Amino acid sequence: MDVGEAITDAYTSPPLSQPIDIAVLVSGSGTNLQALIDHQGSYRVATVISDRVDAPALDRARAVGAETVVVPWNGDRDDFTHRICDALERCGAAWVVLAGFMRILGPEAIRRFPDRIVNIHPSLLPAFPGSNAVAQALAHGVKQTGVTVHFVDEQVDHGPIIAQVPVEVLPDDDEDALHARIRRQEHVIYPAVVDALARGEIEVSGRRVEWRKR
Repeated sequence: MDVGEAITDAYTSPPLSQPIDIAVLVSGSGTNLQALIDHQGSYRVATVISDRVDAPALDRARAVGAETVVVPWNGDRDDFTHRICDALERCGAAWVVLAGFMRILGPEAIRRFPDRIVNIHPSLLPAFPGSNAVAQALAHGVKQTGVTVHFVDEQVDHGPIIAQVPVEVLPDDDEDALHARIRRQEHVIYPAVVDALARGEIEVSGRRVEWRKR
């Protein structure tokens, strides 16, 4: 059993009788979205919002009957954030889950959804924040990288850390090979974290996050 599966097993509980609706923000193919869809239990992927009308992730959402919304990027981060927040409020989701969403939301999102937005990042934060995290890890010659799920704050890849899973960097790794192993861990740990959030089993105070299985 790998680390991601061990964490999942440690915190898995029977699903809630009434799942909590979540909204997922996407920009690309939607592999993490698919993992979230495949593991619905205490949460339900009710709405999927994208900044791209042609994002393949939207097809994954439509295939399971989730509402889809497109909020096009217009080059103005504040206006874009405002429109995203309005769309989120209209759908009424309890949690906002970023899954391959390639836009940085402005401070308004944090004000309107405090401690309700989570993100997944392909490194062991605080190492290698921002874009190209896998390439950064390889360039630095690290022996281990991984996956981090964290709350979103006003800085990039900076919010309180909820869960981390290490991934070994092998001597012959290239970016594609390493990223593929990281994604496998992402698809295990992200649904487990979102399920725990839906159950109210994750508490955050400042930068300290605790899991309390109910």
